Amino acid sequence: MNDRKSVPEPLTVEVDLDLIRRLDRNGPRYTSYPTADRFVEAFDAEAYRSWVARRNIGGIRRGLSIYVHLPFCSTVCFYCACNKVVTRDRAKGAKYLDYLLREIDLQGSLFAADRGVEQMHWGGGTPTFFSLDQLDRLFDALRRHFSFSNDGEYSIEIDPRSVDPAAMRGLRLLGFNRVSLGVQDFDPEVQRAVNRMQDETQTLAIIEAARDSGFSSVNVDLIYGLPKQSLLSFNRTLGRVIAAAPDRIAVYNYAHLPTRFKPQRRIAENDLPAPEIKLKLLALAVQRLTDAGYVYVGMDHFARPDDALAVAQRHGHLHRNFQGYSTHAECDLLALGVSAIGAIGPAYNQNHRELEDYYDALDRGQLPVARGLELSADDLLRRAVIQALCCQFQVSKRSIGIAYLVDFDKYFARELEELRALAGDGLLQLDDEWINVTPRGRMLIRNVCMVFDRYLQRERETMRYSRVI
Repeated sequence: MNDRKSVPEPLTVEVDLDLIRRLDRNGPRYTSYPTADRFVEAFDAEAYRSWVARRNIGGIRRGLSIYVHLPFCSTVCFYCACNKVVTRDRAKGAKYLDYLLREIDLQGSLFAADRGVEQMHWGGGTPTFFSLDQLDRLFDALRRHFSFSNDGEYSIEIDPRSVDPAAMRGLRLLGFNRVSLGVQDFDPEVQRAVNRMQDETQTLAIIEAARDSGFSSVNVDLIYGLPKQSLLSFNRTLGRVIAAAPDRIAVYNYAHLPTRFKPQRRIAENDLPAPEIKLKLLALAVQRLTDAGYVYVGMDHFARPDDALAVAQRHGHLHRNFQGYSTHAECDLLALGVSAIGAIGPAYNQNHRELEDYYDALDRGQLPVARGLELSADDLLRRAVIQALCCQFQVSKRSIGIAYLVDFDKYFARELEELRALAGDGLLQLDDEWINVTPRGRMLIRNVCMVFDRYLQRERETMRYSRVI
């Protein structure tokens, strides 16, 4: 139920550095709730099979989204926290592809009666580590088992250093219609500090080639808080990216967690910008992008007003999943590849994180599901609230109460007390019907979501997560 009377205007956002400085803390990014660190090994391949078999009970047919994880990279970027395999040995990639095709065969048989795909994303790693012929072979295998909608969204992450205009045309011919490029920063000194030397001219040429090839959307990823980054250097990068006019721009916070991610140990901490400079880098990015006409979608994401993400948000259809923001809210997510995470009905599943374990399961003819979680009624309720906050920055108490058969104010009495403190800080406006996040509270939306996280309430354990800002 949605009792809003009209479609809202695009969101605005205010960067209050004093407020951010005071309230910044560690917290989840809420690409799922409960978060992946809550998954348990008791959820295995058989549990996964049972949920796939019940996927459309009651005649409600949910669409299907596919995520394919291709973890290989030719070189290591020191900032990276992805589950990846760094190698120049193409034979290792060929071996992985063979196993991935085995998994597709196993998964395809489970979805044989209900195979319509509306959305797909290939990530990594660097999917373009593989040749066009290899990617074509992979796409063909998926087409044998699944039926791809003619108006679906099919995206791939690329490293601009690994492709040329001909390769972009080839990717478009395979069937991809959206592309995401990693840029991070164009400044050579920053690039040297993170071991990612990337020619600006080549990158801009790939953006242009994507347009010329007929991609309907181009996304560019940037990172603030990298070593050697300054306000002057990042302002230059922002100007060059804005001039290239991608449809979407993501500006991620660099989370320096060297105890968890080994490549980050090669970054000199003295080279990292001071906390005050890092906050100003964020403020600069928000100012430059909004001045250039980009709409704030949420968390790290900006989009042109006519982009599908911005349109979905204005109409209340935006969704957040393991790949970030999405326009397909009602899809189940089929995960393929090592460490990939999926969602089928009220359950999450994750494949083995190590290649050896992934290969071993497939050698035994088993789905490589290592862990997952069946969501409780409380999980589903809290997930709906957190989704509404992340995607629309407002919650209708009446809508949640009707959908989940609860008295919102009674069920969340403790949470509402905590929200009143955030309202006192100017992050929220509360009334009998709505929770509304203010423009100055939107950059701190993770703080608001954390109030509803039952697992954090139980443990008060947040040090495992990155900083909110």
